[in-house]
Amino acid sequence: MQETKLKYKKGIIALSVIIPLAVAALFQLKIPGVDLSFLPPIYASINGLTAILLVIAVTAIRKGKRKLHERLMKTNIILSSLFLLMYVAYHITSDTTHYGGTGFMKGFYQSILASHILLSIIIIPMVLITYVRALSEQFDRHKKLARITYPIWLYVAVTGVMVYVMISPYYVY
Repeated sequence: MQETKLKYKKGIIALSVIIPLAVAALFQLKIPGVDLSFLPPIYASINGLTAILLVIAVTAIRKGKRKLHERLMKTNIILSSLFLLMYVAYHITSDTTHYGGTGFMKGFYQSILASHILLSIIIIPMVLITYVRALSEQFDRHKKLARITYPIWLYVAVTGVMVYVMISPYYVY
């Protein structure tokens, strides 16, 4: 049991460090000649779907529907992984799009974007630890962390859609 916990802990730490570093490094890489400009609305939609499914999953567990909750949360992890793959693929094949608004809206956009990025890094280990606690049937510890993880994950998903909606007029196709 202790060996399994240590294995999960090492994996969570590795993923929590590797994913943000890899994303940052890949932003420096550009693959010319590949057009993935169709991806932003898809990965924004994935964020929206994740937000909806998170709310449904929490509602399900509150109603005692554990199996439905489990399936929805696994789906959310898969969706978040797909989002990450598409997001990286788009950004290594496309120039960075800058927000073109001014004044209050520019400041609002930048604050939403900054909080979204910071919390998207923080949420990685939180989701993984919460998930492992459920897998290992540590439901009291799972529930305690899930109460913190859920609103942060929901915020990241919702602000992902907001960032897309606000920057989409400035995409060059």
